[in-house]
Amino acid sequence: MQTIEKKKTVFSGIQPTGNLHLGNYIGALRNFGPLQEEYNCLYSIVDLHAITVRQNPTELRQNCLKLMSLYLACGLDPQKSLIYFQSHVAAHSELAWILNCYTYMGELSRMTQFKDKSQKHAENINVGLFAYPDLMAADILLYQTDLVPVGNDQKQHIELTRDVAERFNSVYGDVFTVPQPLIGKVGARVMSLSDPNRKMSKSDPEDTFIAILDDPAIIRKKVRRAVTDSEALVKFDVENKPGVSNLMSIYSAVTGKAFDAIEAEFEGQGYGTFKDAVADAVIAELEPIQNRYKQISADKAYLNEVMTSGAERAAKIAARTMSKVRRKVGLAPTQL
Repeated sequence: MQTIEKKKTVFSGIQPTGNLHLGNYIGALRNFGPLQEEYNCLYSIVDLHAITVRQNPTELRQNCLKLMSLYLACGLDPQKSLIYFQSHVAAHSELAWILNCYTYMGELSRMTQFKDKSQKHAENINVGLFAYPDLMAADILLYQTDLVPVGNDQKQHIELTRDVAERFNSVYGDVFTVPQPLIGKVGARVMSLSDPNRKMSKSDPEDTFIAILDDPAIIRKKVRRAVTDSEALVKFDVENKPGVSNLMSIYSAVTGKAFDAIEAEFEGQGYGTFKDAVADAVIAELEPIQNRYKQISADKAYLNEVMTSGAERAAKIAARTMSKVRRKVGLAPTQL
């Protein structure tokens, strides 16, 4: 008899803060649709993570719905993927507290993201910011996740998640699946338009990144203002021509063209022609997503259905893990 291989589980969470940009789309969002065909995928809007930094409550709620709409507009199918708000599943907070008791202060103090955010928000260095990696670990371990799509900036958190899971398992047996990072394809890194030596970030000024929902005229304006150099030569050379190389990476990502083909296409032409072509390609890539977003975000009944269904399904999966965790650590049962 042929054995049917069980699909592996993928978990990914994005904070509902700032405007998702082209780097988020190329590096993550556009890969979510294909992933759901191969894996059991959970895509969480991690609003609990967002409040480690002070948020405007109204804006945060609006941003949660905006992000869910973008997930759907980028190709996620709620029949194939589980899409939900982190705060709607109480098990995330419960497991995070338990994992706090199995994580060492020294481990958390070495997290580079805590150091970075402490510098940016020196007036609000709170315990949640410090313990943030354990909530991230809970997000992942609750669903017996096999694979977590991550960039280089999150590898450290995945390693901590693995360490805590292995520590817990060494005491209580095989409670958690120990996850592996799912590293994106080479070339998916999109840099800032104003400083091509830094990764594009939604926390930077808006003129440094292309937001997924930017109007075409704004996209063209931002691309035209992107940093290049005085050589007027379209050539991929990250070390000596970081600005041009960044624009070439973007153009390659949205058109599928190789770098040597791009160099040949714009040989002998100035940066103006090249930048207009990059803008055209980005606008063409984002336009159908923007159109779907407008339709989906206006359909409140549909969003409510996806939101409530996702929370119910996620809670059922999480409950199975929490039942085992509570029993292992000795917490009293909910009924005798």
